[in-house]
Amino acid sequence: MEIGKIIENLWVDSGFNNLFTHWENAVMIVIACVLLYLAIVRGFEPLLLLGIAFGMLLANLPLSGMMHMELFTGKSLSEISFSEILHEGGILDVLYLGVKLNIYPCLIFMGIGAMTDFGPMLARPSSMILGAAAQLGVYCAFILAIVFGFLPNVAASIGIIGGADGPTAIFLTSKLAPTYLGPIAIAAYSYMALIPLIQPPIMKAMTTQKERETVMTQAKPVTKTTKIIFPIAVTIFCVLLLPDVAPLIGCFMLGNLFRESGVVERLSDTTQNALINIVTIFLSVTVGATSVGYIAGTGENLGQNVGFLSTSTLLIILLGLLAFSFSTVGGVLFGKIMYAVTGGKVNPLIGSAGVSAVPMAARVSQNVGAKYNPSNYLLMHAMGPNVAGVIGSAVAAGFLLSVGRVLGWT
Repeated sequence: MEIGKIIENLWVDSGFNNLFTHWENAVMIVIACVLLYLAIVRGFEPLLLLGIAFGMLLANLPLSGMMHMELFTGKSLSEISFSEILHEGGILDVLYLGVKLNIYPCLIFMGIGAMTDFGPMLARPSSMILGAAAQLGVYCAFILAIVFGFLPNVAASIGIIGGADGPTAIFLTSKLAPTYLGPIAIAAYSYMALIPLIQPPIMKAMTTQKERETVMTQAKPVTKTTKIIFPIAVTIFCVLLLPDVAPLIGCFMLGNLFRESGVVERLSDTTQNALINIVTIFLSVTVGATSVGYIAGTGENLGQNVGFLSTSTLLIILLGLLAFSFSTVGGVLFGKIMYAVTGGKVNPLIGSAGVSAVPMAARVSQNVGAKYNPSNYLLMHAMGPNVAGVIGSAVAAGFLLSVGRVLGWT
């Protein structure tokens, strides 16, 4: 009898017995496995998608006790009980504080800054216009999201997907619409991985063969002094203009200053490698862990709010695709304008690299251009608008935060 009782209790307390108590969790486990397949087998942004998918898997396994979204859902930062999280939360709850406090996105921006060479952009300053133009998708998706019935704060978080910058999307969403963090982050990184499929048809449709074959001359090299002054000047200007963007721009430019100053090689190397790799693990796993099918103790289906199991998910995915597409259109359109103004000296294809998916978008510009003119080498020219897009997406996020604070979105 004792053995039978023990076996019965083990079954009752097991995750298997509780797996179908809330069907939402089972569905999310299947979705997590699909995302793992896409990351491992198909190679879709594996550095982030693998961690996101496994975090989703861990959070939805019954009784694992690693993530308790009821401690965060529906609460502003001032309403969250940090003491309760530290004493009663699981390991993912504790690590998730780095997302809620916007520590991880800023540290990743520092690593990206340390890996970024602003030389191509500084050699051709006009490429900054392309980086700004490629933020068109942010504002188009924002307007469309409102049309579809999303609240302005959620619409802004959906719109920033068009910036093609995962850390910026997480930074903005965690401030404006933290309940939607999971699907927006997954949509952002998934579309970043699909840039080689999304952008080329748009680029070809908007340009003529003559424009695609345009060969660009190499710009003059940039001095070391200019490269050192640039991150300092941009930090001062952007933070004075939009104080809300200070965490992202400040960390991004500090990382770049580590690189360009030449006096802190050890810090630059650590920031580019060890730091960004460690933070990427924490960020991806905890963002994935927010995608819980059922919030224990509240009786709320997260799908009603976040959208994985509701129409909100499909709308976010659709709007994210439109955001990327409009951003590509904006960049290529201004590329065509620059082609006309310069008398055919600028290849419009580099405008598509204005989204901040570094360096993937620049490689797409190179590949499409080389297909029509094998002797054409656009990669370094495309890197200018590509790194400008990183700044542009951060500025767009700062602008939306400033507007949101004035209009009471937060």
